[in-house]
Amino acid sequence: MIRRGFARVAAATARLSGSLGAFVAALGVIITWAASGPAFHFNDTWQLVVNTGTTIVTFLMVFLIQHTQNADTAALHIKLDELIRVSKGANQELLNLESMEPTHLEEIRQRYEALAKTAADIKSKKERCMPCDGDSAAKA
Repeated sequence: MIRRGFARVAAATARLSGSLGAFVAALGVIITWAASGPAFHFNDTWQLVVNTGTTIVTFLMVFLIQHTQNADTAALHIKLDELIRVSKGANQELLNLESMEPTHLEEIRQRYEALAKTAADIKSKKERCMPCDGDSAAKA
């Protein structure tokens, strides 16, 4: 129950903190703080107020946003795994890539990089051999 409540608070906070209203509110706080400087003679306490406030907010936001990001990433992995699982001819080795050893992951990445290069080479050769219809129509 506590986890579910924290997840809701984290998601709502992440959503709200990225909004225009949150930006305007933060900007308003900073403008108010800066405008109050002359009244406090720009003393150390005046500076400490904004430093402490921003440090606390940043510290808490790191954990809230990371929690939300973890949940979003987990959901995305599940969706991608399902798409791979149901696709005919898909490489089932790609399921759960996130839990593989880094060396194995790098081997797979290099394999797919080579496949992409091969596909680009084939496309380039095809374009040289068979010009587009628009090109041949322009020449005629």
